[in-house]
Amino acid sequence: MDLKINNEINVEKVDPHVGLTQKEVSERVLEGRKNNPLKPMTRSIKRIFADNTLTLFNLINVTIACFIIYTGSYKNLLFLGVALCNTAMGIFQEIRAKRQIDKLTILTQSKIKVIRSGNEEQIEQSDLVQDDVMLLEAGDQVCADGIVLDTAGIEVDESQLTGEADAVRKVLGDDIMSGSFIISGRALVQATAIGEESFISKLSLEAKQEKTVYSELLRSIKTIIKILTFIIIPLGLILFFSQLSKSGDINASILGTAAAMIGMIPEGLVLLTSIALAVGVVNLAKHRVLVKTMPAIETLARVDVLCLDKTGTITNGNLHVTDVLPESYSTDLEMEEAVSAIIYALNDNNATSLALKKAFPNNPGWEAHTKIPFSSERKWSGATFSGRGSYIIGAPEFVFKDMHPKHAERVNAFSEKGYRVLCLAKKEGELNDGKAPKLVGHFLIADELRAEAKDTFRYFKDQGVSIRVISGDNPMTVSNVAMQAEIENSDRYVDMSRIAENTDFKELADHYVVFGRVTPHQKKALIQAFQQAGHTVAMTGDGVNDVLALKESNCSIAMAEGSDATTSVADFVLLDNQFDSMIHVLKEGRRVINNIERVASLYLIKTIYSVILTIIFTFVNSPYPFQPIQLSPISSLTVGIPSFFLAIKPNYKRIQGEFLKKVLHNAFPAALAVVSYIIVTMLLGQLIHLTFAQTSTINVLLTGAVCFTTLITVAKPFDFKIKVLITLLMAAFVLLFSFAGQFFSLAPVWNVNMAMIYIPLLISVYPYFHFIRAFMLRFFK
Repeated sequence: MDLKINNEINVEKVDPHVGLTQKEVSERVLEGRKNNPLKPMTRSIKRIFADNTLTLFNLINVTIACFIIYTGSYKNLLFLGVALCNTAMGIFQEIRAKRQIDKLTILTQSKIKVIRSGNEEQIEQSDLVQDDVMLLEAGDQVCADGIVLDTAGIEVDESQLTGEADAVRKVLGDDIMSGSFIISGRALVQATAIGEESFISKLSLEAKQEKTVYSELLRSIKTIIKILTFIIIPLGLILFFSQLSKSGDINASILGTAAAMIGMIPEGLVLLTSIALAVGVVNLAKHRVLVKTMPAIETLARVDVLCLDKTGTITNGNLHVTDVLPESYSTDLEMEEAVSAIIYALNDNNATSLALKKAFPNNPGWEAHTKIPFSSERKWSGATFSGRGSYIIGAPEFVFKDMHPKHAERVNAFSEKGYRVLCLAKKEGELNDGKAPKLVGHFLIADELRAEAKDTFRYFKDQGVSIRVISGDNPMTVSNVAMQAEIENSDRYVDMSRIAENTDFKELADHYVVFGRVTPHQKKALIQAFQQAGHTVAMTGDGVNDVLALKESNCSIAMAEGSDATTSVADFVLLDNQFDSMIHVLKEGRRVINNIERVASLYLIKTIYSVILTIIFTFVNSPYPFQPIQLSPISSLTVGIPSFFLAIKPNYKRIQGEFLKKVLHNAFPAALAVVSYIIVTMLLGQLIHLTFAQTSTINVLLTGAVCFTTLITVAKPFDFKIKVLITLLMAAFVLLFSFAGQFFSLAPVWNVNMAMIYIPLLISVYPYFHFIRAFMLRFFK
């Protein structure tokens, strides 16, 4: 796809080496020709309020409240207080997380280099004005449409716009689109369309490029909500008309139906999930980790394969030249001058070029008329100099397709010791004349192992996460470094430059741990191979060559010091560039999932038994066994309050999956126990002539007992705070019958006939619940 933006626009070109003057910049700012601020990553506060309040369940709650108001039984409106508190808590936590994300985002927002009044300046993207001359280098993401005014030969990845990931070479006068990445080289580009006028804005691709993060947690909860959406209102209407036809009492029918429908709503479950994720964002912010998509916290917790590049992750990226090794017919001086000439001619800013520039800082002043910058696909760069021929520097395997065995043996020997080996070659003619170059000599470059690398990889191994190293470097070099970092089976390496295009990547992914000489497209293919094998894959990277793989992975992590391209597509950004921050992310994700699994079962008990009771009491000639206000203490003391504390409790067990199945293992037995006790109480109550108030009181007591039994089961293992919490909640529940019984429409429990029913049933609650649970676990297994 050939993208054009300027062929219908008459662009008055600016001198690329002078740029705009400050006066011209000020004039454009006053005219409004300024780049729009970046779209915030988080939702607005107004949107957060709307999304948390304007929900289907809140609408149902308000509708039920209106009917209860009609009956005049205002105390039964207490359930609205619980719903209001849940909503307020969700809004508070999400706004808190938003502020943390926004604060950290400011630190990671990339600046842009421009030429103004002949000087190079670094400005915020929002300060860019039309006709500014942008200095774009490898790794930069283009923030405005432009036209190339001067270039040393750049290549651009326009896959964000076209879907085609091939490198596109740009020459003088070519258009460059906002949203594309600079793969190699550098150029001076005049901004021709900014803000809403840019190509990417007009196509509204920003939303399209957001990666959909799979969340089993949210998917399962949405499944529950979808089912409830279809059954709550029909069941409520059926129950209401059934109760009304039997009793003729519209007020009693409304209150009974309201109790049933309130019971079916798992109020707080969705909000609690959002709260748990929001708390995770805040906790990770304390460890200097920017979370760009909240569900990614869960995704990383499920990761079982972690793919990473060598430079910047295993090593700290501080490259330095250790040796210059000329051939017998060459000299150190020729090599140093030639490599300096290439570096200054191309002015690349990748880590290797910077290391070479630091080692050889003197520019010999050679005049270059043909330049080819470094790219991850090519793995070499070079230039043709007037009267001196052409020089090439890069990976020996790519500079020389058929390397001499003696040279290959020498390169391998250095690679096995952990050095990155570069070769310098010379051609008498042009770079692309098709003739084979002649070897001039080698450079040895060393990198430093990250201090935290060993401990981090050891932790991931203990947690069952398999490590794979995918690098553009020599596989033996990478393998050596990986062995130093104590990555398991890192002696199993493969040279991907020797792999045919039709190779089965699934077989490679299964057999090898270290992949060297990998191109960006091969990185992406390897990620896909792991995913096809059923793995959840995380990818870390810091260079533009990692972008395709980062976008393809289930979860992507970038270093803040990496390129604009990597930080823009990543789900997490490690602001301190400390790889061990990954441990905190993994733990936080596991805490969220494990704790939501715990508390979700508490919420669904009420939902399940309410649905079953609604169906039963549609056909039974008896009023619904609860009033709305009687459910409030059960919801608050056995679910609402403890679930909040359980949701933020440390819990770093491995994720086993099957969220919904695990939740139902506790919720369904508890719900069946509640239904059983209510039926028994109804039958015995009729036998000894108990009033509705007395049977409903016994139902509240037994339902609370079952819910507390479930709470004790899911809260294990206990710590001191949880023990105290549950004890206080149980005490409050018991005292409620003595001191607040009248308010909650409860009859006095100190009644012999009532005690004859509830005492033996209370004694049976614990064994009965665990009997049903054990039976169901065995049945489903």
